[in-house]
Amino acid sequence: MNKPSIFLILFAFVFLSCNKTKSEESPKEVKRPNIILVYMDDMGYGDLECYGNPLIKTPNINKMAQEGLKFTSFYAPSSVCTPSRAGLLTGRYPIRNAPNNFGPESTTGLPLTEVTIANVLKEAGYVTGAIGKWHLGHLPQYLPTARGFDYFYGLPYSNDMILPWCPWLTEDDRLYMYENDKPIKEIGKQQDRLMLDYSEKAINFIKEHKNEPFFLYLAHAMPHLPISAPEEFKSTSQAGLYGDVIETIDWTIGELLKTLKENNLEENTLVVFTSDNGPWHNLPDRMLADGVERWHTGSAGFFRGAKMTTYEGGSRVPAIMYWPNTIKENQVNRDIVSGLDLFPTFVALAEGEIPNQYPIDGENLLGLIKEQQHSPRTALMYCSGKTIEAIREQEWKLRITETDSVQLFNLNEDPSEQYNRAASFPDKVLKLKSKMKVFAKETGSEVIFGL
Repeated sequence: MNKPSIFLILFAFVFLSCNKTKSEESPKEVKRPNIILVYMDDMGYGDLECYGNPLIKTPNINKMAQEGLKFTSFYAPSSVCTPSRAGLLTGRYPIRNAPNNFGPESTTGLPLTEVTIANVLKEAGYVTGAIGKWHLGHLPQYLPTARGFDYFYGLPYSNDMILPWCPWLTEDDRLYMYENDKPIKEIGKQQDRLMLDYSEKAINFIKEHKNEPFFLYLAHAMPHLPISAPEEFKSTSQAGLYGDVIETIDWTIGELLKTLKENNLEENTLVVFTSDNGPWHNLPDRMLADGVERWHTGSAGFFRGAKMTTYEGGSRVPAIMYWPNTIKENQVNRDIVSGLDLFPTFVALAEGEIPNQYPIDGENLLGLIKEQQHSPRTALMYCSGKTIEAIREQEWKLRITETDSVQLFNLNEDPSEQYNRAASFPDKVLKLKSKMKVFAKETGSEVIFGL
């Protein structure tokens, strides 16, 4: 055999061996991301520096916005606490499952037939933790540890559900901090350290589970009334006590981001920061029952209305997503997005399975997050209790209530909802009204058509 022939044989042998080695190599495992959802209570669209607040400083939340994705048309599932949380954790309009608030006097909670984000992610192999406000039922069968969460530390309902804030309660209705399914200490009116307490527990959870995929639901109790700030943050803001509270929250966000970085988790963790509804305005007289002035100045920015309304200020809230090296920096997204959409998005990230026994109203946002695609959502409903009061489709919003009759707004031209265009666009009114009727029939809800 001549030398060229030997060379060709050797070359073929080496080539085949290399190809075999490559073909037999197992594909590189893609690690599923950790997910942290920070859910504020009553934080308005205009409460943050990066959303235009002229006095309150929020450098750590600003960092998330500058290095991540900021939304300008992100809607909480409701303008009230319990329904918003029900929608968030199930991906379903709360008119389907929990349209009204629960409290110490409640004997029910989020229906046990509902599947939560934590249920799905736990089934997919995630460790799940809930820290902060729950408000979806305080009896054992409704607490977080019975709804898919491995760990719970927080309050079973709102921090104001004590006397004199809620005059229908009795002295026996005391506010306790829970760990898992047991009350461990009474909180009452002493809430100065509440934000720092939750922050410490969240950081401990991250450190404890840094070597396994985790889902952390961090639901702060503030700036819901009664607001209070730790001593070291009091009188440090130019915006009074309310500003002190927001700046305390910002500090805790900085500590959370620092923990991720120190534990090499930053590039494998999606952090979502948002609020359950808009700010609380127009406080009823009962808030002054003990002679203490209780007003505060949460801001909805230039949006009309506030918490408990179906104007934009009630449910359009700040929302930021932060995920270094996955989410492109310094993005501003103006598409319609809802807190309902976090459910299918988190399930997709965890490679879990969407429940198929009932309708899911959320939309998967992975294309938006990873590839800068437009939001798949083009419309949403605004509900108050069991009543559908408004619908938004693209730039048009139809709002119908007993007191305000029919209102049609073009939110692109008039985001503050100052100019009613119903008389000029009767066909648009009829089209949107028809869609409200269809949804009402599907959900067994009500629509008020006051003309």
